[in-house]
Amino acid sequence: MHHAGSYVYLPLERVVFGRPAAEAAVEEAARIGAKRVFVVASKSLATKTPVVRTIADALGPRYVGLFDGCLQHSPRSSVIAAARAVRAAAPDLILTVGGGTVIDTVKALQICLAHDIDSPEALDGLHVSIEPDGRRFVPEVRPSPVRQVVVPTTLSGAEFSNLAGITDERIRQKHSFIGADIGARAVILDPAVTVHTPAWLWLSTGVRGIDHAVETLCSIDAHPYCDGLALHALRLFAQALPRPDDLSARLACQQASWLAASSIARVNYGASHGIGHVLGAVADVPHGHTSCVMLPHVMRHNERATAAKQRQIAEAMGRPAVPAADAVAELIAALGQPTTLRAVGVKREQLPKIVEAAMHNLWVRTNPQPIRSPQDVMQLLEAAW
Repeated sequence: MHHAGSYVYLPLERVVFGRPAAEAAVEEAARIGAKRVFVVASKSLATKTPVVRTIADALGPRYVGLFDGCLQHSPRSSVIAAARAVRAAAPDLILTVGGGTVIDTVKALQICLAHDIDSPEALDGLHVSIEPDGRRFVPEVRPSPVRQVVVPTTLSGAEFSNLAGITDERIRQKHSFIGADIGARAVILDPAVTVHTPAWLWLSTGVRGIDHAVETLCSIDAHPYCDGLALHALRLFAQALPRPDDLSARLACQQASWLAASSIARVNYGASHGIGHVLGAVADVPHGHTSCVMLPHVMRHNERATAAKQRQIAEAMGRPAVPAADAVAELIAALGQPTTLRAVGVKREQLPKIVEAAMHNLWVRTNPQPIRSPQDVMQLLEAAW
């Protein structure tokens, strides 16, 4: 059936792949004309690996400092701390090295800089929200005064979107912040820097990438452009994700993440992402693990509304003879990732709060098989228990 739509291209100028990160970072800084480069990275990369030091040494006099205090799920307090560090250093470019937590922190700190925000409470009113009539409200965000170049170390795909998921610690809810230019100006895909990423994190964020692709294809506003990207992402992930010891396979996974994440905030996702956001905020479950646990169950819930797309998913994953949800679930199990809420530390007494928060989530409301009541969410959680 024909329907109208649009695809918004972000101000992402270049993706450099297969090159050493330090070498490519210097070239990008020179291309942009940056004289003062501030690095934001995860603490483990900065203190336990040579990655950040190698990049800083290569930048030479351009390097003006480091912030490595990012916290999982990007709480507002760490965003404010990062923004203060950037203000103090006065850089003309931020080089972000790490996974989704670090990348989203930098996205949100750019909003802080643009709006002169210096407290967590001042971020109220700048996140995406749902109006009483169900419409989505996206606040207008000022242009970022300093952009980021990203060296990702996981497969979350955060570097390819202009959406940041930031946790409000007061209410343990994750909010979405969107700004036209808060995403990457350039992305550097170097598989060699990802060997320091813990195996569980690499594999589970790969499942997150599969989740991006699946919920793109099954989206209520799917269209051929994103469908094509998602289907090839699934082919690459199915072939390469089970081979983490192969650098060429790691690069293929990075490219699959690039393809799959190109739909983030361009089409509406569904309940796997929506409930996943809530699991992160309420129960501190890492994003990759929320996809490992929820995606197969959400796919089964959506099968009636997305049967044709799910057949395409199974075929792309090389499993045309089995239901797509089973193909995904079997891959997750083969990767040794958790498959139940209990396994990721969710407590049964947390389920009512998860249900309540999920009913206010943007993407739970846009699930292809409508989720109309708290009972619908509870049935999904019970299936995943």
